[in-house]
Amino acid sequence: MPAAPSRTARRRLLQVSAALLVLAGLLVWWLVPFGAKTPSGHVTFSTGVPTGVYQRYGELLRQALGRDLPDVSITLKDSEGSQQNLARLASGDADFTVATADAVGQYLRDRKPGFEKLRGCARLYDDYVQVIVPKGSPVETVSDLRGLRVGVGQPGSGVRLIADRVLAAAGVTPDVDVVPVSAGIDTMPKLMEERKLDAFFWSGGLPTAGVQALSERLPVRLVPLDAALVDSLHDVGGSTRFYRSATIPGDAYSLAQSGNPVDTVAVANILVTTEDADPDLVEGFTRTVIASRDGIGNQVHPAQLVDLRTAIYTEPLPLHEGARRYYRSVKP
Repeated sequence: MPAAPSRTARRRLLQVSAALLVLAGLLVWWLVPFGAKTPSGHVTFSTGVPTGVYQRYGELLRQALGRDLPDVSITLKDSEGSQQNLARLASGDADFTVATADAVGQYLRDRKPGFEKLRGCARLYDDYVQVIVPKGSPVETVSDLRGLRVGVGQPGSGVRLIADRVLAAAGVTPDVDVVPVSAGIDTMPKLMEERKLDAFFWSGGLPTAGVQALSERLPVRLVPLDAALVDSLHDVGGSTRFYRSATIPGDAYSLAQSGNPVDTVAVANILVTTEDADPDLVEGFTRTVIASRDGIGNQVHPAQLVDLRTAIYTEPLPLHEGARRYYRSVKP
């Protein structure tokens, strides 16, 4: 029968055990910092029309989030655009979305259901208004669209909102002076090819795949929107203050522009959620949006313009607490 360990041996054994417990505790603390939570669950991200930038951006962002937040499953949900996205978010049918600042401003201004719950996560990239016509079209300005069949976006889209405003700013009454066609970027190029549209409006990042592909199949060009038109837009007041003069670079659509820049109107996009969203989840979402800029930007050019220095400016929405926590963590 083995001899019982001496008192000294027992003391050493206890000391070694205690040391191992401390070491194990330190290791756990190092691997899983105290108080840190790993977001989990399921969220719905409302995007846009299938061939638009919102949808492609959402697909690539979901892949990046899958790596950064492995316990969160994400469902992408097609939409007509910004206005429908905001309505889904406010009603609880979506947890995150992207919407233009003018659409957000109008939603707040109209005090639509759930408007007070909306919160910003990050300012993303700018949308550029693009008015497309066949290359041989006599249309030189928006005023020349009178009497023509014009694609103005779907009813729930940000395109419809800005198309109606641009037409009105040019002295053209929507639904009266033009024949409006409710369609999105997924169908408008085909309608133009079939000669069922004389022009169409699109508001999106540069370049938009649908416009690029159309220019490779059909000779088209962009109608300029000059600074005077932007001034007229601002005179309307309200959420039109979010529009600014911009230039579409000559190489955005090389075939449609022949290397020439085109004056237009731009408006910022915002990643939006609600005040009820889990702060840890929002912090993780925001971190991935910033960190994945270059990776996503290699495939969706507008994403290259996401900038940490400006992402925090989500006007007209206040920042969600989770997003604010992220920006504080990376503040120099």
